Amino acid sequence: MAQLFKPYANVIARTSIVIGGMLPVIVGLAAAAYSRSPYNTKVEVPLNQPIPFSHQHHAYELGIDCRYCHTSVEKSGYAGLPPTETCMSCHSQIWTNSPLLEPVRKSYEDNTPIQWNKVNTLPSFVNFNHSIHIARGINCNQCHGPVNDMQITFKGHPFMMQWCLQCHRAPEKYLYKDPDSHSLREQVFNVYWKLQEKGVSGMTPREQHLVKGEEQEEDGAKDVAEGKALVKQYGVKVQQLADCSVCHY
Repeated sequence: MAQLFKPYANVIARTSIVIGGMLPVIVGLAAAAYSRSPYNTKVEVPLNQPIPFSHQHHAYELGIDCRYCHTSVEKSGYAGLPPTETCMSCHSQIWTNSPLLEPVRKSYEDNTPIQWNKVNTLPSFVNFNHSIHIARGINCNQCHGPVNDMQITFKGHPFMMQWCLQCHRAPEKYLYKDPDSHSLREQVFNVYWKLQEKGVSGMTPREQHLVKGEEQEEDGAKDVAEGKALVKQYGVKVQQLADCSVCHY
């Protein structure tokens, strides 16, 4: 009787077994890579808005304080979006006939809010409080990226739980004290004034990282020691920070 399987069938069988074993791993790695890619997280992907608002122009070039538009960022969980009246406090006097600002003028005339597209979103089961972070001197750029350099606003970081926990588990690597500021709240916003007055080259290395939107984790012995002293001074309960109930309640 003729041989049913040719010798190369063994090679095919072994290859099939190897591929079958590797396939779940490959699929899992591909899914993880996709979930963390800008295509899914939208990190550094500008989001179209009804009006092409530029943070770079307003916050950096004109020096408008963040709190002028985001009025509740120091006292509320939500930073707040400016009502049309805030925009018109300037644009009733300048660029009054600009076609780009027609949606602003129409919103003001019709008394209807501008429908901004939300750039940074969190799941409904996650609770983030802006005021708590501002009270501890956490700068806007640490979470939102280089806002001062954004022509059209985009998400600066992915906001994954693992990324948040890096700071919650080791706050001493992120906390710092600006000697030129009288309070932690003042420290948050002073960075942008320094950028205007001194430029990037006139700022400390840590401030340079901030305005560039780079990761803020510091591993230097001196920085970590200073951070630990601040953790103690501010009464930060590190063990509690990593508890699920801090963000999920």
